[in-house]
Amino acid sequence: MTMPPTCSGLLCLSLLLGKSLLVSSVQVVTSGQQNISLNGKWTLENSNGSLSLPAEVPGCVHTALLKQGYIQDPYYRFNDVAHGWIALDNWTYTTTFTVPSDMRAKQRVMLVFEGIDTISTVSLNGAAVGRTDNMFLQYDFSVGALLTEGDNVLTVSLASPVRYAAQRSEAHSYRVPPDCPPEVQQGQCHVNYIRKEQSSFSWDWGPSFPTAGLWKGVRLEAYDVLRVVHLATVPVYNQTSSGWSLQVELQVEVVAEVTRGQLTLSLPGLDTQQTFPVRFLPGRTRNTYTLHVNTSGPVELWWPSGHGGQHSYPLTLQGVLGPGLTFTADTKVYFRTVELVQEPVPGSPGLSFYFRVNGKAVFMKGSNWIPTHSFQDLVSPAGVRSLLESAVAANMNALRVWGGGVYQQDLFYSLCDELGVMVWQDFMFACALYPTEEDFMDSVREEVRQQVRRLKSHPSVVLWSGNNENEVALATNWFGIPGPERPLYVKDYVKLYVDNIRALVLEEDQSRPFLASSPTNGLASERQGWVADDPYDPRYGDTHYYSYSRDCWDWSAFPRSRFASEYGFQSWPSFSTLQKVSLPEDWSWDGPFSSHRQHHAEGNRQMLEQAGLHYHLPNATDPLRRYKHTLYITQVMQAQCVKAQTEFYRRSRSEVVEGKGHTMGALYWQLNDIWQAPSWSSIEFGGKWKMLHYFAQRFFAPVLPVGFEDGVSMVMYAVSDLSVDLNLTAQVSVLSWSRPDPVCTLSSPATLVRGNSATPIFRQPVDALLEGCGNCTRRSCLLAFHLEDPHGARWGPGNHHFLCSPRDAEGIEAPHITAEVRGDGERGYTVALRSTSVAPFVWLDAGGVPGRFGSNGFLMASRSREVGFVPWAPTSAEELGRALTVTSLRDVY
Repeated sequence: MTMPPTCSGLLCLSLLLGKSLLVSSVQVVTSGQQNISLNGKWTLENSNGSLSLPAEVPGCVHTALLKQGYIQDPYYRFNDVAHGWIALDNWTYTTTFTVPSDMRAKQRVMLVFEGIDTISTVSLNGAAVGRTDNMFLQYDFSVGALLTEGDNVLTVSLASPVRYAAQRSEAHSYRVPPDCPPEVQQGQCHVNYIRKEQSSFSWDWGPSFPTAGLWKGVRLEAYDVLRVVHLATVPVYNQTSSGWSLQVELQVEVVAEVTRGQLTLSLPGLDTQQTFPVRFLPGRTRNTYTLHVNTSGPVELWWPSGHGGQHSYPLTLQGVLGPGLTFTADTKVYFRTVELVQEPVPGSPGLSFYFRVNGKAVFMKGSNWIPTHSFQDLVSPAGVRSLLESAVAANMNALRVWGGGVYQQDLFYSLCDELGVMVWQDFMFACALYPTEEDFMDSVREEVRQQVRRLKSHPSVVLWSGNNENEVALATNWFGIPGPERPLYVKDYVKLYVDNIRALVLEEDQSRPFLASSPTNGLASERQGWVADDPYDPRYGDTHYYSYSRDCWDWSAFPRSRFASEYGFQSWPSFSTLQKVSLPEDWSWDGPFSSHRQHHAEGNRQMLEQAGLHYHLPNATDPLRRYKHTLYITQVMQAQCVKAQTEFYRRSRSEVVEGKGHTMGALYWQLNDIWQAPSWSSIEFGGKWKMLHYFAQRFFAPVLPVGFEDGVSMVMYAVSDLSVDLNLTAQVSVLSWSRPDPVCTLSSPATLVRGNSATPIFRQPVDALLEGCGNCTRRSCLLAFHLEDPHGARWGPGNHHFLCSPRDAEGIEAPHITAEVRGDGERGYTVALRSTSVAPFVWLDAGGVPGRFGSNGFLMASRSREVGFVPWAPTSAEELGRALTVTSLRDVY
C-alpha cells in the first residue's frame, strides 16, 4: 500500500496570510484571515484496498487512474463500457497536512470543499465532520477543535453513485421515472435520485461515466472575527428617476458580534462613493447596501454581442470593523436591464416571448451548451475560451446552459460577460421526474441558493429556467404514467419547481426572469397549473422541435414558434477527430464501433435517410474512402437542414401567419461535444468546426438574405439585426451547374429594410425567372444571391438556393478543384482554390493540423477563390499542404 504523502511545498500546502480565495469571481482580502490550500497530491484507494495510488485534487477517480496508468484513455474505442467497474466501487481520498500554531489558535477554522462528487463522508483525524450528497454545493465544516500540532489526516470516503442511486430508488415509496436510459445509451439507472451531473450516467450524445471525486478545490480558512462568504452586485434601474443604483450583497460569517464599523463602496468610473455604518451579528448573515449612482454623467451599458459594447466599471469595497480588522474587495460591475416580454400579439390569440435588453428587443441567436468533458477536472480554461470565442465568431449572442449537465465554472460566465453572450441558465434537472422527500428538497434548496448567489452578478445571465423538458414529459406522458396516478406527479412537479426553486429564485434575485421549464407556454402554462395541455403550442413560450423523417428542406414543416430553444440534426465528426480514438478496423459505417458510438436510437439510419432525400450517397469501392465520404455527407445534411430551419425562424420575426410567428429566438441543439461521436453539435470534441458552424457564421450574420420558394414563386427576405434602416436590393445570379459563371443576373427594386426586422425584398415566379435565362431549367441551374445598397456595397454574406435536389441536378461535373497553400504563417495562410465548374459544399480539411478556415462548406460559384486559415499551433505551409484535403459534393459518387 502506498502511504499518504506528507504535505510539503507549495503544490501541497500553501499559506496565504491575510487573503481569502476567490468568492464568486471576486478577490476578497480580509486582515487576520489565514488560508491553507489542500489541493495537490492526495492518495486514492478503492474499497478493498487492492488499488492505492496518488491522485490530484481537484480531480476524479477516472482521471487519477488514467494518469497513473491503471486504465487506458476512457474515450478510446469501447473503454466507456470497459471502465464501468469504476463507478460501481467505493473510493477514499486521503491527505496529510500540518497547520501552523497561530492558525490553529484562531477562533474558527473552516474546512471548505468547493465541490465533492457526490456521496461522501468527510473525516478528520478519525472523527466524522460531515456528509455530502450534492455535487453542486460548496460544503463548509468547522474543524478547529479537531486539528492537532503534528500531522492531520483528512479522508473523504466516496460511495458508488450508481449503487447509491439504485438504493434510493428501491427505498422510495413510489416509482419516479424514468428508471433507466434507453439501451442504446449503454448507461446506468436512476440518475434522478442523485444530485450530480445527470448526463454522467449517459445521454443520447454522450458516454456513461458516473464520476466520483473532489472535482473542485479544498482549503482551510481560519479567522478570529469574520470571513466573507459571498459578495454579489445587482444593478437596479429606476424608471421614474431614470437613474441607477447598485445593490451590494455581503454575506459574512461572524464569530463575535461586530457592533461598530463602516463599509465604503466606491465606483470611481462614475464618480460615486458612499460609506455605510455596519453591524454584524454572530453567525452567518446577509447584508444588503444600496449605492446610488451619480447621475451627472451617462452610464455605459452592457449589451449583447452585436448590439453594443460590454462596458464594465471597477467597484471597490473597503470595510473597517475595528482596530486591525479590515477587508477589501475588488470586482467588476456591469449595468443592464433584462425583461422577458409575454404580452398579446396583434393578430394572434397567443402571447409574445422575447427578451428586451436595456429596453431593446433582441433576437437571440445561438445554441445549447452541454458539458465539454466527462471529467470536469480536464476542462481547460483555454478550451472554454475557444468554444465561447467560436460562438461569437459565428455571430451568436446567446447560449443555453442545458439542465442535464453542470453549472459552469466562474470563468465561463466571466467570459460571457466580456464577450456579450447572453446565458439562458437551466437548473440541473432534465428529462425526468424527481423525488421530493425532505432531505432531497433540503439539498436542492441549498443548491439553488448557492448557485443564484454565485451567478447573479453576471450580466450575461438573463434567465433562470427550472428544468429541461420535464413539463412536456408530464403533459405528453413520456413515461406512461396511468391517469389516476398523474395528479401525484404533477403535485411533485409543482412542489419542486414552483413552490421551492421558483420561490427561492424570486427571493434571491428579482433582477431577471424565471421560467419553470423549457419548452413551456410560459404565462399560459402558469394559468394551467404549471403543466400546460400542450407545452409545444407555438403561440406561447418556447419550443423544442425535432423531426428526422420529414424533409428538412420543407420549411412548411417547421413550427412557426415564438422562440425556438432547441432544434437540430445529427452528424458525425471528421475523420481526424475519430482517428484519435479508433483503429483502422473501426472505420466502417456498419461496424461495431460506429454502432457503439451512436447513442441515439436509429441515428445512423436517420442521417443517411435524410441525406438520401437530396444527395447521392457515397458509393466508392474503397472502404476507407467510402467511410470518409459518409462522414462528410452527414455534415452536409446537418448543415443544410439547420440552415433551412434557422433561416425560417429569422425571417419569421416580423410576421404573424395564422396566429403564429413573431419568432424572436433560434438556439439550435447543440454547440459542443463531450466526446468523439455522432451528435447534434456544430463543434467537434477538441474544438474543430463542423460544416454546420461555418454555416452558422453565415446564417446568424447581422444582415442576411434568405431565399425560399412559396408556391410557384421565389421569395427573398432581407433580415436585419441592426438598429438602423437600410435601402437594399437583392442581386440574383442564375448559375448553370456545368460552368462557374452566371448565366444571367437580375436585381430587385430598392426596398426600405427597417432595423430589427425581416422584410420581403424579392418575389418572382420561378418559371418566369428561368425563362429569361437561356436554356435554364430547375435541374440545370441554381440561384446565388446577395444584398446591396444603392452605392453597390454588399450587406451580409451571399446565399444560395437549389431549384432541385442536387441528386436530381443535370450537368453537375467533377470540379477538379486544386488547392495551393500560400503565406509564411505569421498571419496565417491562404488556400488558393481553382475549379472548372460550380462546386457545392466545398469542404477544406486540415486533418490533424489544428486551426480554423475563414470559410468552409461553401458553394464555389467562380473559377477561383481564396480562403484563409489560422493555425492554433506553429505549422509550416508544407505541413498544412500535406494535411489538406478538398472535398465537394460530386466527389462522393
